This record gives sequence, C-alpha cells and structure tokens, in this order.
Amino acid sequence: MKEQLQAIETKAIMALQAVDSLTALDELRVAYLGKKGELTAILKQMGGLTPEERPIVGQLANKVRSTIEAKIEERLVQLKAEAELKQFEAEALDVTLPGKTTKQGGLHPLNRVLNDMIDIFKSMGFDVVDGPEIETEYYNFEALNIPADHPARDMQDTFYVGDDLLLRSQTSAAQIRTMENRKPPIRVICPGRVFRADEVDATHSPVFHQIEGLVVDKDITMCDLKGCLEQVAREIYGPDAKIKFRPSFFPFTEPSVEVDVSCPECGGKGCRVCKGAGWIEILGAGMVHPNVLSGCGIDPNEYSGFAFGIGLDRLTTTRYKISDIRLLFENDLRFLEQFDK
Repeated sequence: MKEQLQAIETKAIMALQAVDSLTALDELRVAYLGKKGELTAILKQMGGLTPEERPIVGQLANKVRSTIEAKIEERLVQLKAEAELKQFEAEALDVTLPGKTTKQGGLHPLNRVLNDMIDIFKSMGFDVVDGPEIETEYYNFEALNIPADHPARDMQDTFYVGDDLLLRSQTSAAQIRTMENRKPPIRVICPGRVFRADEVDATHSPVFHQIEGLVVDKDITMCDLKGCLEQVAREIYGPDAKIKFRPSFFPFTEPSVEVDVSCPECGGKGCRVCKGAGWIEILGAGMVHPNVLSGCGIDPNEYSGFAFGIGLDRLTTTRYKISDIRLLFENDLRFLEQFDK
C-alpha cells in the first residue's frame, strides 16, 4: 500500500505539469482527492491492515494528500497569473497611437460678429448692458418719446403677452433703464434679441438682433457721432471704409440720420451686392431727443448725447456674404460648419 501511495503522488505531480487551465486543474483535484478519487480509494483499504501498519500508512497517506494539495495550490496560482497576463495582453492599449478626437463645434456667425462688435466698442470705452426681452409699454415706447397715438408704433406695437407687456421691439429700452440708474457721463451698448411682426423672407424676420449704443455727456455733437461710427466702420470693413449720413426720422433722436457704408464688395463703384449704388445702409442714428433725456432725469440744457442702432443680422450677412437671413436661424449644420474655423 505504501508503494501505491507513492505511485499516486508521483503520478499526480506529473499530471499537474500538463494542466493548462483552471478547469483541467479542478478535474485533476477531483480525480485524486475527491470522494471517488484514487487516494480515497486507497484509504478505504486501510481496514485490512494490521494495527501496527495503520498508523504508518495513515501518516504516509496524509503526507501524500498534503503534498498533492500544495502542488495543486501552487499550480492554481501559476494558472491565474498566466490568465491575467493573457487578459492584459489582449486588452493592452498602444499609447503611442493618436487618440480619437471629438468633433468640436464653433461659434454661430451671429455670435462671432457680436463678440467682435463688443471688442470694438469696449476698446472705445463703452460698457455692455442688458435688459429684459419682455418689456412694458413705458420703456419700449413712451420713455422713447413714442406715445400711444404715435404712427411709429404701427410696425412695432405687436407681440403682446399682457395688457402692458410685450416682447421688446428694440433694445433702446435698456438705454432708458441705464439713464435712470446712472449719472452722465454714460457710454454703453445694448446688444440683444428683438421682436416685430414681419413677413419672413430673405431679408426680414420677426426675430432679429440689434446692437444699440448710447453716449451722454456734456458738449456731445453730431461730430462725435460721426467720428465714432467712422471708427466702427473701419474696424469692421477695413481702413478704407467710408460712411455717409442721410436725413431721417426717429421719435427718440433729433436730428436723425440713416448711415450708409461704402460697399465692402466693390469699394463704392457699384455691384450686385449694393445694387449699383456703391453704398449699403447699416444703421440708424441721431442725437438723443431732449424729451428722452428729461424723462430720465437728465437736464437736456446741461447734457446732450447720441444714439445708434445696428442690425446685427444684416451686419453678419454682409460680412460673410450670406444671401438669405433665414440661414442664420435654421440650424442647418451644412451651413454652420462653414464657420467652425
């Protein structure tokens, strides 16, 4: 029986060397140490031994079991390490390869032009102020010298959300709020979205964007207005850009002018962009009406000022040569991706 036990030990150790998986290792453990294993079968024969042989054989059997269990545990550790190594190799990453880049978006062309305009005006000493998009009739009309029966309200007295509340038709309301809360000198621009009932076509939209400016101080004249706007035109369209004033009417300015810039496409010679005129209208402006100043608590005999309003959408379409204003609002990636860079 001693020889059988030693033979089982030798056989088990040799078999362990050929085991190459955890499943095979478990099968080997059952084959030798299980209830029906070879070592258990030998131990069942100990009843036929003499009392003197039993302790010796029993001690040897325990030694064989311990040796086989130790070898199995040793092989188990090796197989687990090999399995982990194979897994690491299979999941390894080549850190020298270029990474997967994510697509980055770009600013909307309106925001690009707006940011440029803000930079231009900040460099000239202007502050940026904002106001609510839902305004009262007072701030949107009456404080701007546009009473209820004024004809100028016909095209702007539109999107009401209450008896005295409407979607603002101009950002001039923010200028009124600024003059009520600040003392001159005042130098601000008021960018924002505005709303008017208008037919949608290539050049019109019921939702559009404005940048309105206001300067109030002592001894402000039309010369200051023209000098400011000439500088803005040069910053936007280049150092050769020229502007001209045409008389106009706005209830909140007196005198009032429409401002044209020399066509950036043809330099004033006449082309399809300017329809042969050589000039493109870009904004309206004028000297702040004394009624507007006095209504905000500013003495028109001591202070004067100028104001202007620029259509950001028109400025964007002329800058990027966009033929249809509706493209700015359709969120078509084929159009917007042209401005990513």
